[in-house]
Amino acid sequence: MDPSMAFFRRAAAFFTCWKRSSVTLRSGNSSSRCVRSIPQGIGRSSRGKHSANNARPLWPGLSAARSNPPIPGPASLPARPGAAPRPSPEGRPQRGRRGAGMERAEAYGFSGAISGVFLLSCLLFAAVSRRQRGPYMDEVFHVPQAQAYCHGRFLQWDPMITTLPGLYLLSVGVVKPAAWLLGWTGSVVCSVGMLRFINLLFSAGNFYLLYLLLFKIHQKNKAVSGFQRILSALTLAVFPTLYFFTFLYYTDPGSVFFTLFSYLMCLYGNHKTSALLGFCGFMFRQTNIVWTVFCAGNVVAEKLNEAWKIELQKKKDENISSRKGSFSDLTRILQFLVEYLLSPKKLVTLTALTWPYIVLVSLFFVFVFVNGGIVVGDRSSHEACLHFPQLFYFLSFTVFFAFPHLLTPSKIRKFILSLRKHPVQYSLVTVISLFLIWKFTYVHKYLLADNRHYTFYVWRRVFQRHELVKYLLVPFYIFAGWSFADTLKSKSIFWILMYFVCLLAVTVPQKLLEFRYFILPFLIYRLNIPFLSLYRQLLELAFYILVNAVTFYLFLNRTFQWENSDEVQRFMW
Repeated sequence: MDPSMAFFRRAAAFFTCWKRSSVTLRSGNSSSRCVRSIPQGIGRSSRGKHSANNARPLWPGLSAARSNPPIPGPASLPARPGAAPRPSPEGRPQRGRRGAGMERAEAYGFSGAISGVFLLSCLLFAAVSRRQRGPYMDEVFHVPQAQAYCHGRFLQWDPMITTLPGLYLLSVGVVKPAAWLLGWTGSVVCSVGMLRFINLLFSAGNFYLLYLLLFKIHQKNKAVSGFQRILSALTLAVFPTLYFFTFLYYTDPGSVFFTLFSYLMCLYGNHKTSALLGFCGFMFRQTNIVWTVFCAGNVVAEKLNEAWKIELQKKKDENISSRKGSFSDLTRILQFLVEYLLSPKKLVTLTALTWPYIVLVSLFFVFVFVNGGIVVGDRSSHEACLHFPQLFYFLSFTVFFAFPHLLTPSKIRKFILSLRKHPVQYSLVTVISLFLIWKFTYVHKYLLADNRHYTFYVWRRVFQRHELVKYLLVPFYIFAGWSFADTLKSKSIFWILMYFVCLLAVTVPQKLLEFRYFILPFLIYRLNIPFLSLYRQLLELAFYILVNAVTFYLFLNRTFQWENSDEVQRFMW
C-alpha cells in the first residue's frame, strides 16, 4: 500500500476512536474496541488524553478496571498488511463482555429504579397537594418564611422557627431561576406546591447518594450483587419516617441530603468538600454538626485501627483484635486509645488530616457563644437536657424498622447464650438502665398535647398504661442494644465507639420524643451493617411499602377536627 494512503487510513481510524471516546460511553468495553480497531502505529498515540486507560468511568460506582480495560498490548493489535497474524489471548473478550454486561444491567436497573420511584413520588405528591393545599403543621412557619425570602425580605424572621435559614435560601436559589427561565409569574412562584417540590428533588438525590454510599462502604464484599445494592438503596430511599416528609415543606430531606453527601465525600477522602457540605447540613439543622464530628471520627478511627494492628504485630498477640471482644480486650484497647491521643506527634498528624472539620466545629462553637445557645427562635420549647431514655427509644425504633436484621431467631438464641455466659455484666447493665429511666425520663408538653403525631399514641397506649411499664421494657432495651451492637461487629472497635458517641450526642440532649430526630442515626447505622439475603431484603422493602401505604392512607383519608377549630387535622409521624 502507498505510504501516504496508509497514513491517512491510520489517521482516519485514530480520529474515529477519538470521537467515540469523547461522547457518552454506553458500555464498559466500547473504548477498548475502539483502541483495538486502530492499526499498528496509531495505538501508541492512543495512550494520551483520550486513551481507554485515562477515560473516567461514567457510571459512579463501577469498577474502573472493568469499565476501562487497559490498552491492549501489541499482540492484540491488528498486524500490518502482509504480516503473519498474531494470536490473541483466549477467554479475555468473553470475560470483558460478561463484566460489562453485568455493569450495564446494574446501571439500567438503578436508572429504572430511581426513575420509577420518582414517577410514583410525583403521583403521590399530586395527591397530597390536592388534599392538603395549604401549609400544614410546621409548614405554617416554614412556608411564609420562604415566601418572605422570595420577595427579598431577608431581614424578616419568624421567632417561632428554631433552625437556621438553609432551607429557605436554597429554595429561593432554585425557584427564582426556574421561574425566570420558564416565565412563571404571580402566585405560582414560591407557592406551597413549588416549595414542597424542592423536597421531592432532595428525595431523588438521597436515593442516588444512598446507592453510592452502599457501594463505597461495601466495595470489598464481592458477594454483594448489583441488584442487592439497588434493592437496599431503594429500601432506604422509601424509609417511612423520611419518605413521608418528602411531600411537605420540612427540613428533613435537605438535611439528610447534605449530611449523606458530606459522609460520601469523607469516605472518598475529599475532606474540604465534606466539611463544606457539612456546613450546608448545619444550615438546615444545627444538630447536624454532630455528623461533621462523625466524618472527622471516621478519619481518626481509620488511623487508630491501622496503629492498633501494628501494635498487635509488635506484641505478636493473636488473642487480641481490633474487633469487639471481651471486657479485658476492651480495656486494653481503651488504654491504647488514650496513649495514642496523648501523643503530640500523633495529634499533629490527626489535626493535619481533619483540619477542615475542626474549622467547622470551631465556627459552630462561635455561633453557640454569640447566639447564646444552639437554638434560634423559640428556645422555651427546645431546652437541652440529659434525656438518657432517648437512647432506649432509638433502639426500639431501630428494631421496629430493621427487624429483618435485628429480630431473628438466631439473634435471640445468641443473646440468650450471651446472657448465660455473662450474667454479672448484664445485671449491672440492667441496674444502670433502671436508674437512668427512673432519674432521667422527661415528658415534653408537645408529646402530651398534640394528638396528630404517632408519638402521642405510642406514649399514651404504651408508657402511660401503668407506671411500671417503662421499667418492664428494660429487658427488651438490653436485647435491642445487644443486637444493634452485634450487627456492627464487622466494623472496627474504634468506629463503633465513635458512632456511639455521636449517637448519644444527637439523641440524649433532646427532651421531645420525635421520630424525625432518629432518621440520620438510623440511616448511618443501616448503611454500615452487612447485607441480608435477598429474601430478607425483599421482606424489609415490603414492610416499608406497607408502612408508607398505611401512613399516607391515614394522612389523606382519616382526617379529624378539634372541638375549638374548623381546620382539618391529619395524622403524621
